[in-house]
Amino acid sequence: MGVKPEEYFIESEPYYEPVGNEITVFEAAYNNRLPVLLKGPTGCGKTRFMEHMAWRLKRPLITVSCHDDLTASDLVGRYLVAGGETVWVD
Repeated sequence: MGVKPEEYFIESEPYYEPVGNEITVFEAAYNNRLPVLLKGPTGCGKTRFMEHMAWRLKRPLITVSCHDDLTASDLVGRYLVAGGETVWVD
């Protein structure tokens, strides 16, 4: 069971009003294969910006809501003991 990228494309243009040169900066990072970190309070537009950029660049988008207690194993999986067996859980 794998992720099907075609299920994660943004079909219609999300409304986004740039407030600076963030689109140009993001596109430069994307074109140079550089990572981008978006940080800000709830509701400031991080997800909307990413939806807009995914649509603009014709790329699939999978979002993860992060929080203070989020661990790396929450994102990539971990081994757990279940029913006397050790199993990998995504």
